[in-house]
Amino acid sequence: MLGYVSDLRAVDEAMRVAIPSLERLADVLGLVRSRQINGSGHVGTYSYSVHGAGCRFVFGNGTEVDVDFAADGSEVFDLWRLRWYGVSLPKPLDVTDQDLRAAVRSLQPLLTEVRPGWFSVVN
Repeated sequence: MLGYVSDLRAVDEAMRVAIPSLERLADVLGLVRSRQINGSGHVGTYSYSVHGAGCRFVFGNGTEVDVDFAADGSEVFDLWRLRWYGVSLPKPLDVTDQDLRAAVRSLQPLLTEVRPGWFSVVN
């Protein structure tokens, strides 16, 4: 769980360095929709692919961080995204929804449930 949050922060930093006009990670959606950047590509050692309300980032080692963006631009994720992150790690980690829920609860107030089953990192 903390690995996901840490890797999400790393992607955010890399994207901001590569695209100086990016004020927050969610702005990547607007840049793609306005055709200022491609819907998929590479930034540093990461590849990205914009989808619907979010973006999937893939690290050079195959680790995947998939995140959606709420209407206010905050980064949100669900248990499916957390599970997929774990399975994509170099040493895969496959955990149950029950374990993931327990991990999320143990990380409050760092994480907050923004709607049923969806979580965000408290800034």
